[in-house]
Order: sequence, then C-alpha cells, then structure tokens
Amino acid sequence: MPPEGGRMSTKIKYAYLKQQTWLYRRSYPKHLQPVLGQALKQSLKTGDARVAKARVNDVNANFAKIVSEAEAQVNSATPQPTNQGVVIRVAAPVFQRARMLGQTTVSELARLYLHKRSQELSPGTFKSVRFSLGLLVSVLGHRKISSLVRTDGQAFLNLIAKLSPNVGKSAATKGMSLKQLVALSTGADKTIAPQTQKRIWKQVCQLFDWSVSEGHIGEHCFGALRVTAKVIVQSYAVLTDGEVVDLLVAEDPVLTPILSLCLLSGLRSGEACGLLAEDLTSKGNLGVFVRVRPNRLRGLKSKAAEREVPLHDQMLPIIQALPSEGPLFPDLSVDRITKRFTILRRHLDLTRPGLVFHSTRKWFITQCERTGVPEHFTASLVGHQSARSENKLTYGLYSAGISDAQKRDIIDQVRLPVGVPV
Repeated sequence: MPPEGGRMSTKIKYAYLKQQTWLYRRSYPKHLQPVLGQALKQSLKTGDARVAKARVNDVNANFAKIVSEAEAQVNSATPQPTNQGVVIRVAAPVFQRARMLGQTTVSELARLYLHKRSQELSPGTFKSVRFSLGLLVSVLGHRKISSLVRTDGQAFLNLIAKLSPNVGKSAATKGMSLKQLVALSTGADKTIAPQTQKRIWKQVCQLFDWSVSEGHIGEHCFGALRVTAKVIVQSYAVLTDGEVVDLLVAEDPVLTPILSLCLLSGLRSGEACGLLAEDLTSKGNLGVFVRVRPNRLRGLKSKAAEREVPLHDQMLPIIQALPSEGPLFPDLSVDRITKRFTILRRHLDLTRPGLVFHSTRKWFITQCERTGVPEHFTASLVGHQSARSENKLTYGLYSAGISDAQKRDIIDQVRLPVGVPV
C-alpha cells in the first residue's frame, strides 16, 4: 500500500521530511569543517514537497556562497595558532509561512487601515472615517474578510439608513454598536441624510479597496452596492443685511472679530481660526494681505484654497487688538465657532433654516456678485476651483490669476450694511 499522499516517495536532494516539515541538511567540504562546522542545517518551514523543492534551490545557492566566502578567507588568512579559527558570518534565508488569502478579520484590517490613515488625514476627516469603520466593525468585525458576501453589505446599508442624525452628536452614544444605535433611533422624527449614508458607505468601500491593493483579498463584492435614497441638496442660507446687522450689533466678545473677518474676506471658519500673525503681510500702498496656507494649526480643503486675500480696511482696528505673534485666535476652533454661533443665533431669534456660520462666506460671495465681480475673480478670492468663461476657457489652466491690485479693488467694494457700528 503506497504511503498516504505519496509523500514518503518524494525525493529532494539534501532534504528530508520530519514530523510533516521538510528539513535541509548538507555537509560542508571536509577542509572547511573546522571553520564552518560539519553541515548546514535549516528548516524549510513547509510540508509541501513542491514548495520545499523550490526552497532547496535557494538554500543551495546560499550554501555555495558560504563555501565560496569561506574558501576566500581561509586562503587569505595568515597563519594562526591552531586554537583559533576564521569566523564566517552569513545570513540564512528567511521563509515566510504560507497564509491563505482572506483569513484576516474585518476588525484587524480596520485597525491597520486606520493606523495608516491617521497619518494622512486631518483630524476632522479621520474622525469621520473612524466613525464609519466603527459602525462596520461593530456588526462584521469578527468575520473573516473572505467570508463576506453581497447580502452582508446590503444588510449594513439597511442598518445605517435607520440611524437618527443625533446619534453621533451625543457623548452617551460613544462606543455603541450599530445595532444599538439603530435601536436608539427607533421612533426618531428623521434619519440621517442620503449624503451622510453615501459618505459612510464610501469610506467602508475604501477600506475594502485598500484590502485588495494590499493583497489581503483578491476582490470584494461591495463595490456594486449603492445607497438608493434620493439625495436632497440642503444648501446653506445666505445672511440678509438685517441679519448681519443683528449679529454684529450683539458684539459677542468671542465671535465678533472672526465674524467680521469672514464677512469681509469670505474665509472659511477653519481658515480664519487657523491664521497666524505671520500670515499678515504688508504690500505697500495695496495694504495688508492675509496669506491662507497650510500650517501647524490646520490644513486646507484643497490646493485652490491656498491664496492671498486683501484685508479690508474696516478690519485693521480689530486686527491690531489681536496677538502680534502666534495664532490670531488662540482660543477658537471650528467646533467652538459653530457652537457659539448657534447660541448667538438662538439668542437673537434668527431661526431661519440653513443659517450657519458658513453663511458669512455666502454673504461675501453675494456682495461680490452684486457689485459685478466676474465669477472667476470671486473664485480666486474665496479659494474655489477656477470657473470657466463663456467660451469654456478654464482659467485655472491658462491664467496666472488676477493681480493684487484687482483683489484690492474687489475687497474695497464690499461694505457692511448700514447700522453696523464702526
């Protein structure tokens, strides 16, 4: 009766099978044995004869290299006492154990992916990715990636569609699983917007795309799944002149300086609170300019967001009262600005839907439009991707941009509404 699987009949020169593992043994030439020892012994770390046979070729090549180096050193060595020998240091080949594709769990892949992304993303964006993958891990984290099927992805999409928009805003929900959050959302007036569902699903799919690129799995079946809910665009409201007056007349000690800056320059809240004193530069008769660029406090939304904006003359007294070095608004963050604006808005009974701090930027753009500023001029001031002209000319590709003098002319045309205290 032949041996099971025919293993015992397999012959591999210099190798033999012991306890389901192939071992390599080859004797060194006798004249080198005082230097190298009697033989080279090494485990091939496999029980598969075909793999062992391939690895023997590598070890044989290493054996020949060891013998060659030993011969050279012995021949060049000066006579030494018999109790001393030539020391040969060589590195043995390292073999990795074979690993079946797709055996890593979803939670382990998410951990590796988040560690990588934490070094690439801004804190706010990373927080969003971490939340999305936390939802995934809470329901599928124990599963091996190769075991996931299309129905698993569809079930995940069905669950996130039931979430209330408030579940991510409460500290009490931190650490809850997706199913617990869904149970908590039962009976809520509304669920998260389709845009949010799409963002969560996109970030989940990016994890699986990365897993494919890293060789953890050959392909995944989630790419074809889509959020079916219809996207409803809910644009931010534009501040009216009356609302601008109410906000500035309130003279909130925390918000008024940065509120004025954003109204008169179109800066985003993150760009404004990340400004440093050294970002203010004087350009002679053109006045002071603000350089918007990445720094140690924050990054930028896009490459187009890096720009120079003239500082409005009405901002000069406010700027002079701010720190002369380091951050201009050291106590402010986007989160604090947003929450403080909400409190101020409620205090003033400005309850119109869509009214947020970002509405200051929309007010500035509206003023530019009403004074006849071309769209691509405004785009260069507010850091938007360059607009196209009527004949489809892409300014970002063919234009060096508007001059500092043109920027100054545009800013000088913007005026705060009548009723705002000087």
